[in-house]
This record gives sequence, C-alpha cells and structure tokens, in this order.
Amino acid sequence: MGNHARAETTARSACRPQLRRLRDCALPTTPPPEPERSCRRSKRASLPSPSVDQMDGRVKVVGQVERVDGASLTYAEFVDRFMAPNCPVVLTGLTASWRACEDWTLPGPGDRRRPDLSFFARNFPSPLVQVADCSSREFTDQKRLEMSMQEFIDHWVGDAHGGSSAGDRESSLLYLKDWHFEYPDYVAYTTPTFFIDDWLNMYLDSHPIHRDSDIAKHKNETNCSDYRFVYMGEKGTWTPLHADVFRSYSWSANVCGRKQWLFLPPSQSHRVFDRYMRSSVYNLNDDVSEKLFPEFNKAEWLECIQEQNEIIFVPSGWYHQVHNLEDTISINHNWFNAYNLHWVWNLLYEDYKVAKEYIEDIRDICDDFEGLCQRNLAANTGMNFYDFFVFIVRFALANVIELYHLQQPEVATFSTETAHHFVYNLKSIRNVASKMITTEAFTTENLRSISEDNRSAFSNVKQILEEESFRRLLVTLSKAYEHIDRGQRNCLKSCTSYQKSCLSMICLKSDCNVVDHITSLIGEVCVPADLVTLIDSALSDG
Repeated sequence: MGNHARAETTARSACRPQLRRLRDCALPTTPPPEPERSCRRSKRASLPSPSVDQMDGRVKVVGQVERVDGASLTYAEFVDRFMAPNCPVVLTGLTASWRACEDWTLPGPGDRRRPDLSFFARNFPSPLVQVADCSSREFTDQKRLEMSMQEFIDHWVGDAHGGSSAGDRESSLLYLKDWHFEYPDYVAYTTPTFFIDDWLNMYLDSHPIHRDSDIAKHKNETNCSDYRFVYMGEKGTWTPLHADVFRSYSWSANVCGRKQWLFLPPSQSHRVFDRYMRSSVYNLNDDVSEKLFPEFNKAEWLECIQEQNEIIFVPSGWYHQVHNLEDTISINHNWFNAYNLHWVWNLLYEDYKVAKEYIEDIRDICDDFEGLCQRNLAANTGMNFYDFFVFIVRFALANVIELYHLQQPEVATFSTETAHHFVYNLKSIRNVASKMITTEAFTTENLRSISEDNRSAFSNVKQILEEESFRRLLVTLSKAYEHIDRGQRNCLKSCTSYQKSCLSMICLKSDCNVVDHITSLIGEVCVPADLVTLIDSALSDG
C-alpha cells in the first residue's frame, strides 16, 4: 500500500484493469527482512534512558524505537512504514479524547498523571482478575493469582502506604494483567484507526475460537473471549521476555505511567534460545548462562521509554521484556490481519510439529492420533488447524463479498485503495491456505474423525453465509474498512438506512444476489485446496 492516494474512477470498465493490477500485487512469503535494513531507528534516545540502571548493562542496546506523531500519519503510511515491514513504532497524539485518561487518573507532579485506584474500587470492585506475582516464576511465566479488584487495590495501597517492609516490597509486587474490560455502556477508549483491521477480535466478537466442546471448556490466557486487556501495576512490576500469543501484533497505550521496553528483532530470536531451541531466556535482568544460551551476548536490542498517552505498536515475532518505571495503567490489544497471517500459520505449524513429536511413540496404539495432536495444539497454542481453517474460510468469504460489491456499477465511487484491502486480504489467505494443503490434518481419513460442528463450520458455504454469526462478522469487517477509507478520504457512502438483505456497508442494492454469486463459484470448502480455488475464482471474476 503506497503513501499517496490513488486516483478514483466511477466507471466499472475503468475499474477492472486496476483490479487486475492489484491482483498481481506481491505477498510476503518469507520472514521479514533484517530490521537493520527495514526498520528505522534512532541512535540517540529522544528521552532520558534508564537502560544502564534498569538492565545493569546486561544487554546490548543499539538503538531506540522510532517515535512518530500519530495525528499526522495516514493509515497507508502506517501500513507502508511499520505494519507491512513488521517494525515497532511509538505513536503520539492519539489518546486525547479517551475517557480513561481522565477517569482513571489523578494529577501527579508536573504534567504527570497517576492511577486513581479509588475510581476502580468504587466502580469495578467485584470482578475476579488475573494478577501476576512478579517475584514468582511458574514454568515460562510469572505465577498467576486470582483475586477481586478490591483485593488487588488493597494490596497496592498497602504497599504504597508502607504496609510492608522495604525488603518485602520487592517480593510482594503484583501486576494485574489480561483484565477483559467488558463494560459496553462505559466507553473508556476508542481503538485508533491504525489498529482497527483486527481480525482476531472481530472474529471472537461473533464466533467461538473452538468448535470442539472438550477444548472450548478450558479457559486460560490462550483461550480467551477476546484479546483486549487492561494492565495495572505499580512501579517495579514487569513482564518477562516473550513473543506475543499467536505471534500476533499488539498495541499498548499508556493511560498513565512510564514503561521501558526492550525489543529483539525476529532475525535474532534464536539468540535468546538454548542450543536445542527448546527454552528461552526468562528475565534479562538475570545472569544469563552463556553455557545454556551461547548466542545471548550477541543479541542486539532496541529500546523504548514509553511515556503516558503514548501507544506502542509491537510487531509479530519480536521478543520483548517490559518494566514499569512508574505506577502505570495501560490498554493492550493483540490482533492480526492479512499482513501477519503467515506468522500465525507458521507458529501453528511449528508448534504442531513439537506436539506431534512429543507423542509420536503412541501413534500405533492411538485410535485418533491426529485428533490428539490437534487437541494438544489447541491447549498449548490457543487454536489448532481446524480452528484456524474455519477462521480463514470465513474471512475469505467476507472479503469476497466486499470485493464483489466494489465491482458493481451501483457503487458510484470506487477507490483502488479500497479494492487493495480486499485483494491483498484474499491473496494473503490464499498464500496460507496453499501451505495447508499437504498437512496430515486434512487427509480424507482424518477429516472423517473431526466433529460435525467443525466440518460444517468450514464446508457448507451457503449455510455459513446465512448464519447470524457470519453476518455479524461481515458487518464488522465492512464497517472497519469503511472507517479506514473515511479516514483516507470520503470515497464511499454507506447506505445503512436502506432495508436490504446484504449487510455490506458498500452494497447499494435492496435485492443483492451475492449469496447466489458465491455459491456459483463453489458450494463446499472441504479442504484448503477448495479455499484456494474459491479465491482464485473470486479474483479472476469480472
């Protein structure tokens, strides 16, 4: 996606050559290029850096994450400079209208803000929240505790008022993480336009991530109702070194407080693993064993000091560790879309190989070996191949519907930028689906073993198009791209006041026949090869 608006045209005949050119656009099929070539970085910090004191000189910081005025950045520029090349950035100027910035904070020294803990105690005292004990490790993460919001605040206030000795304070730091802020009548913030193309949370707002009941009943940090969270922690709380769930993107906005982030580019991620690529460094503050992690000292890190009201974009596959330098509240989303969909599939495939290898010795005595591999994958990674296939089939259908409408003469104003979204999305899905064709999960024998819920969720195209959950997904996707394009220019006018059967925001017909059109392309999507066929037909149609 380029930095400049492309010319618009109103004639359908003039649009088709542009669509053909867009269909030939390239997709990322390999890991991102070396960050030294693709990601801008500042050699000099724009803010005072506590890295020597905080990290005790244990890591080699070679640059600072770029800082950009988000209010003057277009969506196309954000995609071109950061999302597509998979580069971190700090965005300023995007939170001024957020209710959270007023309601959740109190005046601090100078122009600083500090958490208003009494606001949370008054308004959200009862929900049980997940809290990390920053002094206690459990497997590869911090030990998690469950308590009420009131209990968490009482602990925080007790620390602040000297409720524990200086020696005990270090060991008593608790960090509220992954709080699903589910209060629809209280709009604390609005997702910035740069992050609104969020397939993960769009999907979870209308669909379960799992169809198999024995998987869906287990709720944990990788099996969530959504991936929108609030984090709250006092000075000194921290998050261990990790790469984000599903290798998703994330964005994190500081409502108040300061954070130090240390980032390692994907091209160097092997340097924080042992020689067998099985375990990774937990805490950069530890004395990391050169014997266990022989490449660690060669790693080159980017640093960022994130101030209040700033938002950081965390790209896919970048390992990072985060420290709260002040009492801090942040809002965080994990998300993915067409630009990092291949990251999600690559993680699933690598984790599948590990899960399969772990139980390979029982293959001959297992009635449903592949099913067991998939259940283990879902438990460990958050979804399995069948969950992911249902996901991409439904997003493919939604994007085919949007592209179909842009080809209709009734759409009086046509933007090649708008078409680019849907064409790129479909090519990205096709790229991933083509990699899934040869996987063992989709052999005829293994497909006979999956549940009917799973099978019908991706195979029966007409049934999918008539489901209320799919219609909700389509509306959300359609509104998201209408919002993105409205930010770029007023190129499309939605007709939500029309009484029409199609819920696309750009459909202007009261008797839309898009369902008949799609089912004429393909009736069933039983395997990934069928999805490739559907996308090829849609991209060549018209």
